Amino acid sequence: MLSQKLLNALNDQFNYELESANLYLAMAGYTSDIGLGGFTNWFMAQYEEELFHAKKIMKFIYDKNGRIEVKSVAAPQNNFDSLLEAFEATLEHEQEVTTRFYNLMDIALEEREHATKSFLQWFIDEQVEEEATVGDMINKIKIVKDSGLYLLDQEAAKRSFNAPNLG
Repeated sequence: MLSQKLLNALNDQFNYELESANLYLAMAGYTSDIGLGGFTNWFMAQYEEELFHAKKIMKFIYDKNGRIEVKSVAAPQNNFDSLLEAFEATLEHEQEVTTRFYNLMDIALEEREHATKSFLQWFIDEQVEEEATVGDMINKIKIVKDSGLYLLDQEAAKRSFNAPNLG
């Protein structure tokens, strides 16, 4: 059974994953509006991944006999000055997600909640990959500038998300 402190923190993260999904949905809308369908696909894959993360946290809470608490989600930023700005906002957001998972891990370690520690390690490992992927895309956007966005858009169109089994 989860302590109330840990349950509250997991519920906060569950809701933040839903907020993350909304952010990526808004970014997909932005890239669609500026005619970059490949990046729309990229952000839609991110959207699906964030929903999967929320479901994974929800299942864990249920498995530990807890209850999820669905809260209202803040409206995301919908407009950006450039694709680079959208990706810089993405990196900043993913860094915040990483910090949140570190804080969750600190609570689990403090409470000697080993099952939660094991569960959270998956997300921490995932965040290393997320930040690296977004950082790589930022570097590519900076290198190619506007003249090479078409080719990057084609690369982004190939991205997909296939949800693993929730376990």
